[in-house]
Amino acid sequence: MTAPDATIADRFAQHRARLAAMSFPNALAAGDLAPDFELGNATGRPVRLSELLTRGPVVLTFYRGAWCPYCNAQLRELQEALPEIEALGASLVAVSPQLPDGSRELFDENDLTFEVLSDVESRVASKYGIVFALGSADVALFLQVGTDLAKANGDESWVLPAPATFAIARDGAICYARVDADFSTRPEAAEIVAALQASTIEKEA
Repeated sequence: MTAPDATIADRFAQHRARLAAMSFPNALAAGDLAPDFELGNATGRPVRLSELLTRGPVVLTFYRGAWCPYCNAQLRELQEALPEIEALGASLVAVSPQLPDGSRELFDENDLTFEVLSDVESRVASKYGIVFALGSADVALFLQVGTDLAKANGDESWVLPAPATFAIARDGAICYARVDADFSTRPEAAEIVAALQASTIEKEA
């Protein structure tokens, strides 16, 4: 590893530690009512949460963007689990603050078959209590490695959602919620499927 690479690696380790230390006291939790929203998908078609809920439960996952390798890995794992999710009558929706072109690129490159939505300015993520602004050191680091979030997201605020996943029952109640301040940690798909199964059993009881 060259010295410049080591410096970048150290700075990313510090960046990760800063984010991992964050807390999100206003994040929605199990039992809360999920705010309704309408966002455009990868082709620009509007998708509304309340309409999806008329068909069944919804798994809603917030990710940082196509530039994040951890997000890409999580979405690929969810794609693999999609048959199990759909077998429970549920839909899967992924939301990020990136512009539709970025969502389309991620959608195509990962062969995704679920909805990928653009939450420009993180307005929906804000309603779920999971947004934060990157500090100046983080902005400088991102720009140095070629990740310009102002350009990718069409937003100069450099605001991101913490990675978060919510399972929402048909009545709009959140039955599972997980927010990961450490962006390298995500729930396994099996954990989400188990939460859906438990919710289904509870509703049928």
